[in-house]
Amino acid sequence: MKPHYYYFVGAGLSILLSIYVFIFGTSANHELIAIFIGLWAPTIICLGVFNILIGIHDEMCCAHKRIEERQTCGHDR
Repeated sequence: MKPHYYYFVGAGLSILLSIYVFIFGTSANHELIAIFIGLWAPTIICLGVFNILIGIHDEMCCAHKRIEERQTCGHDR
């Protein structure tokens, strides 16, 4: 499993935990706690997307450096 899938699994678990606490919670403010837990899901998904974008950026930087190195080696000849 790729590492960025863990973020989406975490978001899904956050949603499921939120539903569970909302339905089966026993404390006085269990509904607010469930809503708070449910709000974790978009944050976790954003972290996963950010992680993917950072990986793409790193790949592009490495490719750009390789292209520049080839061009400078060609001028030295």
